[in-house]
This record gives sequence, C-alpha cells and structure tokens, in this order.
Amino acid sequence: MTKKVAKKNTPKASREQLARRVNSHRFVKWFWIVVTAPFALIILLLAITATGLFGKLPTFEDLENPKSNLATEIYSEDGELIGSFFIQNRSYTPYEEISPNLVAALVATEDGRYYGHSGIDFVGLARVAVKTVALGQGQGGGSTITQQLAKNLYETRDSVRRSGVLKYPNLVVSKLKEWITAVGLEYNYTKEEIIAMYLNTVFYGSNAYGIKSAAQTFFNKTPDEVTIEEAAMLIGVVNAPTRYSPVRNKQNALNRRNTVIDRMRERGFISHAMEDSLRALPITLDYHPISHNTGTGTYFREMLRLTMTAERPVRSSYNTDWDYQQAVRTWDENPLYGWTHKNRKADGSEYNLYRDGLKIYTTINATMQKYAEEALVDHLKTTLQPQMDRQIKRTNTVFRNVSREEVDNILSRAMRQSDRYRALTKEGLSAEAIRENFDQPVEMQLFTYQGDRDTLMTPMDSIRYYKTILRSSFMAMDPRTGYVKAYVGGPDFRYFKYDMVKQGKRQIGSTIKPFIYTFAIDHLGLSPCHRVPNLPVTIETYNGEPWSPKEAGTVVYDGVENPLYFGLVNSRNNYTAWIMKEAKQPQAVADFIHKLGIQSYIDPVPAMSLGTPDVTLYEMVGAYGTFANNGVYTEPIFVTRIEDRQGNLLSTFTAQTSDAISEQSAYTMLKMMERVITEGTGARIRWMYGITGEVAGKTGTSQNNSDGWFMGVTPQIVAGGWVGAEDRSVNLVSEADGARQALPIFAAFMNKVYANPALGISMQDKFPVPVGATVFNCDETSEPSTVTSTSQIDDEFFD
Repeated sequence: MTKKVAKKNTPKASREQLARRVNSHRFVKWFWIVVTAPFALIILLLAITATGLFGKLPTFEDLENPKSNLATEIYSEDGELIGSFFIQNRSYTPYEEISPNLVAALVATEDGRYYGHSGIDFVGLARVAVKTVALGQGQGGGSTITQQLAKNLYETRDSVRRSGVLKYPNLVVSKLKEWITAVGLEYNYTKEEIIAMYLNTVFYGSNAYGIKSAAQTFFNKTPDEVTIEEAAMLIGVVNAPTRYSPVRNKQNALNRRNTVIDRMRERGFISHAMEDSLRALPITLDYHPISHNTGTGTYFREMLRLTMTAERPVRSSYNTDWDYQQAVRTWDENPLYGWTHKNRKADGSEYNLYRDGLKIYTTINATMQKYAEEALVDHLKTTLQPQMDRQIKRTNTVFRNVSREEVDNILSRAMRQSDRYRALTKEGLSAEAIRENFDQPVEMQLFTYQGDRDTLMTPMDSIRYYKTILRSSFMAMDPRTGYVKAYVGGPDFRYFKYDMVKQGKRQIGSTIKPFIYTFAIDHLGLSPCHRVPNLPVTIETYNGEPWSPKEAGTVVYDGVENPLYFGLVNSRNNYTAWIMKEAKQPQAVADFIHKLGIQSYIDPVPAMSLGTPDVTLYEMVGAYGTFANNGVYTEPIFVTRIEDRQGNLLSTFTAQTSDAISEQSAYTMLKMMERVITEGTGARIRWMYGITGEVAGKTGTSQNNSDGWFMGVTPQIVAGGWVGAEDRSVNLVSEADGARQALPIFAAFMNKVYANPALGISMQDKFPVPVGATVFNCDETSEPSTVTSTSQIDDEFFD
C-alpha cells in the first residue's frame, strides 16, 4: 500500500509578502532605470556626438584659433578710423579695452552664474526643464554665455530650419554640440577672454557686428567709454536687434534696456538708488551707421579697395596697347596694386579684405579730407550748380552745340548702362518693352545739393536730370613725400560712383602749359626773359597741313616782344605754340611730359600744347609736385603699412622717385607760376580769397568749356581740382573758366588748412631756394606789354 505525502499549505499572508517583495525589487529596478536612463542616454549621445557622427565639431586647433569675419580697418595718418571693408562690420577689441559696465550688463542678463560653471549651467538647465516639462511653459533659456559663443563661432546649430518630427531631434543634437564646444572653450580660454570673444562676435543691429562697431555706431564711442545705461542698451539689443532697435523701435529699446538695468541690480552690480536714476534716463544716441556709401573718404576707400584687389592685367580689358602696358608696369612696380593676390597667409591662401581683419594705415589726413570735401560740395552747392541751373533755364537745354541726334544717342547710351536696364534685360524684356518701362513714372529719390528729394518721375527723365548735375574732384599731396593728404572723387559717392580723381580722364586744357614751358627752359635752354613776339604762330604738321591755334576772347597780335613768361602768366596759346615750333619734335615734348609723371597717352602733335590729352587729376597733382620737390618726381602714395589682425607687420610702402628736371628748372617754373597768381589768370586767389603766402599755380579750361581745372602749388601742399559734368557735351556756364570753376575749391581748402595751426602749414611758408639758383628778374625794358582785355586774363581754352 502506497504511503501518501501530505501537501504543505503556505499561509496566504506569506504569499502576499513575497509578491510585495518582488514588486518592490521590480519598482526599485525600474525606478533607477527611469532615473538613470536619461543621464545614460545623454552620456551616450554626448559620446556619439563627440565622434562627429551627428556632424563636424570644432577641432582643438579650431578652438585655439577661432575664425570670424573681421572687418579690415582703414586708418588716417592722424589715427582716425575712416572706414572699413566688411561682410560683417566687426573689429576685435581686447578685454582690457572693454568697459566693466558692458561685462556687468552681459553677465547679469545672459548668465548670472557665469563665474561658477565650466560652460554648462546645470542649475539653469534644471530650471528650464521644470518649467518646460512640469509646468508646460515652453520658454527658452539655459544657454550660458559660453554656449552662445560656441553657437556663434562654430555654427553648432543646423543652418536649415526644420519642422515636424525632425525639429526636436535636431535641437537636441545642436544642444549637445554646444555643450561639448562650450566645455572645450572653457578649457582653452579664461572667463575674461570668453566674454571678450562673445562681445566681439554678436550682432547689435544697424550693420554693427562686435562691440567696437556697436559702440561707434550708436554712441560714437570706443568700448571703454560706454556708460552703464549705454551698456544696458547695447546688451539688451542683442536679444532681438530689430525688435529692440533704438533707431526703429525706441520704446521697445527703452523697455529692454530697463530690464537689463533691473537684472544688474538683482545681481548686485548696481544699487536700488542707481537703478531708479538710470531707468529715468532716456536713450540718447549719437548715431553713426557704417556704410560703404557714407563717411569720410568714400571715394578714397573705394579706390583703395580696387587697387588692393586688382587682378593681373590682361590685354582684353584695355582699349589700347599703351593703357595695357602702363597697367602691366604698375602691376610689376607697385606692391600695393593687387596686394591681396601678391601676398599669402601662413596657410598659403590669399588675403581677403572682407574677412581677415587687416589694418591699413594710410597717408590721408582726416582733417584735411574733411576740409576738402566741405570745400568741394560748398562751391558746387552755393555757386556752380545754381549758375548751371540758370543757364539751362535760359537756354532750355543742358547740351550746347550738339545735334538732336547726338543728344538722343547720349541718353540712349546712358539708359543701356543703367542698373534698371540690365535688370529688365535679365528678366527677358525686349528693347521696346524696356524703353516703354523707362517712360513710366515711378517714385524715386533724387540727389540735389540741397538734400535728397522724393519725387514721381520717369526713369528717362531722371537720366536727363542727372546730366544737368555738375561734378567735381580734388586731391592734395605733400610734394616732398608723395603722401596723399586728401582725396575727393566726387560730390556724393552714394549717387555718383565714378571716381574723377584716379578713374576719370579729361582734357587738361591750359594746365599742361607749365610742362611745355619747363621743356623750353630745361631742354631748349630758354630763359623766362627770352623775348618772343606777340604774333600768330603756324606749324606745318606731319601730314603737311598748317596748324595755328586760336585764342580766347579778343586778342590783338601787336608784334610786341614780350618775355617768355608773359605767355604763361596770361595763358596765351600763341606763345605755347611758339615753343612747340622751336622744339620741332612733338614726340620729344611728349616723352618729357611723361618723365614729369604723366602716364596717360599723349598724342605727339603740336595741339597737345593746348591740353588735348586726357589725363587724370591724380597724375596731374603728382606731376605738379615735381616743381615743389626740387625737380624730383615723387609718385603719389596713399598707404604706408599694412598689419594683420594681431598687429603683425605685413607690408610697408615708400614712394617711388625719379629725377625729372634740374633744381634750377623746377625753381624757375615755380617763380613763373607764382606770377600766374600775382598778375595772371589765378590772381583772384589774392584779391578774392585773401591768400597772401607763396602760391604757384595754373588755371585751365578744355575745349568747348567742358572742363575747368586749377593746379596749385604751395611749399608744403600740392593740390588740384577739376569741375565738369558727366558728359563732355555738357558745357560749363559760358562766363566761367578754370579760375572761376576749380580755383575757388583750392582756395577754400587752403584757407581752412591755414586756419588750423595743428596742421603745421601757414602762409609764412617759403619755397626752398636751391643752392646757387638763379632768380630770373627781367629788366624794365623786358616787362610785358599791358593787358587791357579782361578776357585775356580770365578766359582760356582751346579750339
């Protein structure tokens, strides 16, 4: 018989305790899984991110040498920042040159625990997590200053906006990148360096990147001069540069500034009493927005840019072999021409004016530049343009001695060269449709010398209007060093981009005559007192046809023998033609003028002695400097050195010189041109403008009164001015000449210079007399005959 074993019964309570025990272990297990999983996931994601699987991270070298687009700065000789080249208008300022007010405002507003973390603020992150997850408040925050810097420097955020399911994963990956990069930055840089890098990186609105540009733009100050309330405004605007712009949204900017002030008090940077007083202050701007179209020396800055970025010349880009050869010579001999292509950075790449933060030190004197711009615009505004407007009203045309067909061609050519025409062509419109478009009135803003004017006008009428606006240019140089002190290529760079100092060429009229007389003295051995009969001169040209120049005004050829200098003083064409006849070889005269510094082509014919060659004002000022520099031609120079962003010297520049004429010849010509001022066509410098110091000069007017010139030489400054219109077919007012058109600009400029003792130039300056020099002094019997016709003194041009 089988023995049965009794089944053991487990009490119910025991089974429940076991279940609870198992559940408890399970709960603890899952509790720690839930608690630690996010951290483990974050660690895993950080590890994966660090490998670069989610995108490239900055390397150690990148962290050591962060790159940003730094503007190239242009400085005047007197240390003033006169402009910059930039994609983002940013210049670097070290921490030591940043106001503590800016640091306090930044830390209080953006990262109150900045000095207590190592790139990641976990307390701040927890606060954001609670508000976002637990409370459902989807506000941002939690990014430290270092994280924001990482994002700005290394583009840790995806540049493509994402939506839907990809939005949040992308945000997580971006944050992870920021954390890793921020820790790397904290490891490589001090807290002070990080703050400086941040302030130098962020955008403040109004085209200002970095604190230096922002302080200059909004308050016309340097970063170390910024007050507490100004610092609060600048830091506040970073959050949303448009919304908090003190220019566009003043009330928003004020509210935001006061919020920053509140946080500065909360963090203990300022007291309650100071907070109350600062909040009561209005925002007071000294607004100077940076633009390539405005500021000091706009034409000079553009010329500098074109010079430094010039490409190696290619023949197809030039109309003549002469121009091409001159460009090649400039490329080979001028180290500044094409500098960005001729020089390399340490990595072998070319320099970039817009990104590399170069510092260019120029010869421009900021004060003289201001005087030159004022003198030019004032003369055009108050005298020349009103005269032109009256003439147009009287004659009902801006073009004189031009056929209707020629006028139509001028206007049609201007239309085809306009931006509007090119844009419409690109859109595929036909020539007929484009012309119809140009005849439809549109709202536009026009330039006037009294200020911009909003109007409704057809584009074709605007072309006609701008043909009536007179232009001018001016340049001043130190003849001993070749340093360009002032450079004004036109009246307003925003509207008139074409530079009439170095780009534009015009017939130079009688300003060529000193070169012809210098040839007579230096090569033909003639004296200023050499007697020349006052008679017409006829020269047989190379094709066998006779050439005889005409005079301006009513001139009587009385046959009286006058000293040679009489012809220069009164700008007589027959005396210049007499020299050409004595020279016999026009090519020899042309070569001589090139030696004086004129690089433009000169057609070797007798008529060149009346100023037919097209030459730039830049060349003319350089050539006239030869007379004041003891016969040594000094090529104009406008940059002395270039440094990199760290202040390391990259290049230095000196003027090229060459012996052109003897000291005696240069001095003799100075004395002859002084007589132009004391008793000839330039006499109004004395009696109208009160300049009593030593001045030599020459006036000039081109064919059909299209251009007015004046070249002036003083012991320390050589300067020249040109006046004309966009088209040569537009004639200056009939009663005007170089003495009335361009001379007043020179006189106004020099009077401003003389009135400023700090410039070290005065009317007491004297031309140096060369050792053993002969001073011409024609005896009484050789004095010139009396000039009775006013037109003989004040009018001069060639036909």
